[in-house]
Amino acid sequence: MKKTMILLVATMATLLLVNTAFAGGKCPQKRATKSAPSGIAKKDATAKADKANGKKLYEKTAKPMACQMCHGMKGDGAGKLGKALKPAPRNFSCGKTMKKVSAGQMFWIIKNGSKGTGMAPMKLKDKQIWDVIKYIREDLM
Repeated sequence: MKKTMILLVATMATLLLVNTAFAGGKCPQKRATKSAPSGIAKKDATAKADKANGKKLYEKTAKPMACQMCHGMKGDGAGKLGKALKPAPRNFSCGKTMKKVSAGQMFWIIKNGSKGTGMAPMKLKDKQIWDVIKYIREDLM
């Protein structure tokens, strides 16, 4: 009975560690991302954005590649390509981190990339960027 209990506890601990290893990105995430110019950082054009189009771009059609490839389908930073990046991609599902990131800051980073990370400038029109931001902020955060 004692051996069974020890085996059960060891199995549960192993499963917990494996689950944690494959979970999404850390929360909160520490970043020293360059701030967007104040006029852009304060901007928010998500009210007129198309969330359905943002989802399509995020999941499949954004260029040079779909956002989910690095940020993951859940926005947790656990995409297939994101696992190899240092620092890890932004975890949009981390409320502690994302409450500090304005829509305008997200716009700036998507449009211009983020030096020192794997985030390259996306080849999207401004309207498409706002669509992606609306999807992220309403469905992944």
